[in-house]
Amino acid sequence: MSETKIALVTGANKGIGYEIASGLGALGYRVGVGARDEARLETAVEKLRAAAVDAFGVPLEVTSDHSVTDAAELIERQAGHLDVLVNNAGISGESGPGWVQDPTALDLDVVRTVVETNVLGVIRVTNAMLPLLRRSTSPRIVNVSSSVASLTRQADPDIEIGPIMAAYAPSKSFLNAITVQYARQFAGTNILINAACPGLVATDFTGFHGPRTPEQGAATAIRLATLPDDGPTGSFFEDDGAIPW
Repeated sequence: MSETKIALVTGANKGIGYEIASGLGALGYRVGVGARDEARLETAVEKLRAAAVDAFGVPLEVTSDHSVTDAAELIERQAGHLDVLVNNAGISGESGPGWVQDPTALDLDVVRTVVETNVLGVIRVTNAMLPLLRRSTSPRIVNVSSSVASLTRQADPDIEIGPIMAAYAPSKSFLNAITVQYARQFAGTNILINAACPGLVATDFTGFHGPRTPEQGAATAIRLATLPDDGPTGSFFEDDGAIPW
């Protein structure tokens, strides 16, 4: 096995995902840039390579079994194993004025679409990549979540948690819950899996509203992707430490 560590970041053609890929590349990882838009994917790979990152493109639509299978086969051919998987790809779903998803008027198709990407997509990609991750001496999985996933924070009237997002926020709570189930399944192995909150980052995802840069948003995911062997697993983190469930 090559000594070079291999990472795959989904949704890595822009925003936080791009910065996660860039940050891992700066640490010496060879980075698979996962994205569904092939033109943007090529542009991102070229930009990363220009910054001296050893990057390669991985066409990847996380809602497609066929696409995910093809991605795993591509990484098999390109690298033969995988050390880090960062499940970053995600969507917020359609919302009303003020970026609100009113639970009393919620289109169930919006919920299905958000869960398909934010939860089922993560399961689909993770399970497809597991045979490659198991070949690593220190496999790490990071699921990019959000502070709005915290039921503790959502239920506390004294905490400002943002607008009501009745499709997006529960999808991230679901993602956190499945992260814990994976951690339980991986107990006693060398696979560490955690959830990361990037904070409110100014990207196109948020309409470029937010006090944090994409680089700042990527920091926690990069830290969790590079944990030592005795690092935590099955937990939920932001810059300042663990977030309550």
